[in-house]
Amino acid sequence: MKYAYTYDDIQIVPKYSEVKSRSECNLFSRLTKNYNISVPIVAAPMDTVSESAMASVLNSYGATAIIHRFMPIDLQCDEIASIEHGSLKAAAIGATGDFKERATALVNSGANILLIDVAHGNTAQVRDAISWCKQNLPDYVDIIAGNVATRDGAYNLAEWGADAIRVGIGNGSLCETRIRTGIGIPQVTALIECIRGVGESGFDVPVIADGGIKTTGDVAKALSLGADSVMLGSLLAGTRESPGEIQRMGMWPNEQLFKKYRGSASAETKRAHGMEEKNVEGNSKLIPYKGKVQRIIGDIRDGVQSAMSYVGATDIPEFRSKSDHILITQNGLVEAKPHLLL
Repeated sequence: MKYAYTYDDIQIVPKYSEVKSRSECNLFSRLTKNYNISVPIVAAPMDTVSESAMASVLNSYGATAIIHRFMPIDLQCDEIASIEHGSLKAAAIGATGDFKERATALVNSGANILLIDVAHGNTAQVRDAISWCKQNLPDYVDIIAGNVATRDGAYNLAEWGADAIRVGIGNGSLCETRIRTGIGIPQVTALIECIRGVGESGFDVPVIADGGIKTTGDVAKALSLGADSVMLGSLLAGTRESPGEIQRMGMWPNEQLFKKYRGSASAETKRAHGMEEKNVEGNSKLIPYKGKVQRIIGDIRDGVQSAMSYVGATDIPEFRSKSDHILITQNGLVEAKPHLLL
């Protein structure tokens, strides 16, 4: 048995830098084998995070979103067709049921990236779904597959033809997989192992770090470890562009605004979309309304550019190559936060 680590367990080591301004730091990165993004942020395919409004705004800032699949095929196709700004149009499909019909319809509506959205990606069903997509969809359609958290899982997805690999099991802010099943690997270790697995496969497949991100520093840590992009759910939920109505609580002048955020495997998500209420591994809650997503993307961009300047890197590959990491104690984690406020 060995130790495994997550973002709070590590810090990036500062180094000699000749970067004069963080504005020199370029965040251009790969999303899939054939598609790039200029800000390495991807909104998760959740029904309280990603529809066309989110995708359109993120595309305008060089990031992107994956349109969730918890809706009828025709409505998901309408969402894809409604995306504005940029050339990326990405949507989620499953690996069973109507996934073939859904995939075909989405591509016909303009989708050029499909994400096979399942909790455990190292399975025969995902292998067969990738194979079907590669044999039946146009060559310009890239397939993101996952989720995995092991060297073998990433190796297999690369071998099976995935154009990007989604890494992370049981680490979402509302996910209960680890509590209910005991399954999961802390995200830093999962990323290290999956990137190693991709390397051993001999295929050059981008990795998407999915889940466990609580701060802009966590985004920087994920990219420094070798992730090509970072998938976000809770950080982007509750914004004006996320699906759902603003809920008002309290009376003026103490009125507060909220929006719903729920995990894809939550009982509430299953009930809302007429799914069988079993294998519940998620939760839901009201979160404070955050306003425009533009501010959050700006904060993340600024934080990652600052991190790059601290190690003397001006692009993502250089950031990865120059980053060293140290393990920290619980006291180190306390010190890392503004402890005068505690």
